[in-house]
Amino acid sequence: MTMETDEPLTPAGRLFIQPETNIVVLCCLGTKQPLRIEAIKSVIADSMLVKHPRLSSVLIVDKNGREYWRKTEIDLDRHVVVRHDPVEEATDDEDAANLYMADLAVSTPLATDKPLWELHLLTSHKCAVVRAHHALGDGISMLSFFMAMCRKADDPETMPNMNYVVDPRNKHSGEEAIGWILWRLLKVIWLTLVFVFDFIARVLWVRDETTVISGGAGVELWPRKLVTAKFLIDDMKLVKKSIPKTTINDVLFGVISFGLSKYLDTRSPKSLHEGLRMTGLAMVNLRPQAGHQDLIKMMQDKSMGWGNKFGMLLLPAYYYSSRSDPLEYLRRAKTMIDQKKSSLESFFSYKFGYLIMSIMGAKYASLLNYKILCNTTFTISNMVGPKEKVMFADHPVDYMKTTSTSLPHGITMHMVSYAGTAYMQLLVAKDLVPDPEVLAKCLEDALLEMKEAAVATIKNKKPSKEEQIDKI
Repeated sequence: MTMETDEPLTPAGRLFIQPETNIVVLCCLGTKQPLRIEAIKSVIADSMLVKHPRLSSVLIVDKNGREYWRKTEIDLDRHVVVRHDPVEEATDDEDAANLYMADLAVSTPLATDKPLWELHLLTSHKCAVVRAHHALGDGISMLSFFMAMCRKADDPETMPNMNYVVDPRNKHSGEEAIGWILWRLLKVIWLTLVFVFDFIARVLWVRDETTVISGGAGVELWPRKLVTAKFLIDDMKLVKKSIPKTTINDVLFGVISFGLSKYLDTRSPKSLHEGLRMTGLAMVNLRPQAGHQDLIKMMQDKSMGWGNKFGMLLLPAYYYSSRSDPLEYLRRAKTMIDQKKSSLESFFSYKFGYLIMSIMGAKYASLLNYKILCNTTFTISNMVGPKEKVMFADHPVDYMKTTSTSLPHGITMHMVSYAGTAYMQLLVAKDLVPDPEVLAKCLEDALLEMKEAAVATIKNKKPSKEEQIDKI
């Protein structure tokens, strides 16, 4: 007979159970079919969930304050919450899901006498809302686990394909000149020093200028609103073509910069000065391969491993008059993100957090993490979801959205792509952003205006020599 031993929490896990950084991830899956509760329970019971060391363990804190995971038996009836009553004031099913998640973002925390996850089934609105504590793992871990329980909508016997993200700027020739390699190395060192200094300054004392969307200490306790901004991936790809070596992430951040500028124009009674900085705190996956992962490989390969493997980047967005060229926001975003990717800022933030945890403990690490949230303006995360429609427990998934519990920021943006559409959840403190629908519209319009400008640019652009040869 073998004895199960308790497993200590990782440093990231310890960070996420501290009061200042106690974060729960929320994910909503919508369908057009009535929910079959027993079928959903059956799929969960037959999945790897009952074997997974994180998702089937309870959080234990011993008399010395040390935290551990302890294996336990899962009682599905305690984890699956069924709500038959419709959500009041909801205009449609998607609005109902947003209202429900906004309430969960500031409501009762997860009980610690059971594994730290729940599944809420809203039968009146044909959707399911997953609550999972961030100490269990990051968004990539959770998405990879969920995808292992799904099947292709057009082939119910086959699991969805894993989508891997390739950055065109990371393709380098194996025959680069020594001088070019040395130049790149010096560039990495210089940019890392500059961005690390900026990161430390933001942690300790530097703060964004106050605007109508600025948060701060205590704002995480304020009531929330949640709305969805939707973007077509094809539109983002078209905008991407207007500037060479541009990525979808560049387009996304250009849209955010442009959209925030448009929104501030509608809200600010006084004109804001050009170039006003609004710093975004972005979470960056540090695994060798981007996108959601194969679950078995993730659990076996330590480099890909399950858990919280992400660093933080400071991504400044700048206010400029909405009369500016829409593609100028993309050019600024691309230049800034190129520099960020040429630095080791995200790896520094990851290692810096571990160092503070080991020297000063989880309490002080969480206070520093909370401080950088208070000194910046918004949170942004972006995950690549499945490119094709999937099914969960024989329910075709119509949409997939994610957000988290509230932070000191006035605006939290979480985006996940699914079957050709990117869904951005805007979780706002409604006393700071009373009209999040307007903000969502500003972001959607920002992409459409950039698309129009991109179409005009592509039409006027002279074809390259390679393109001319192809035509001949």
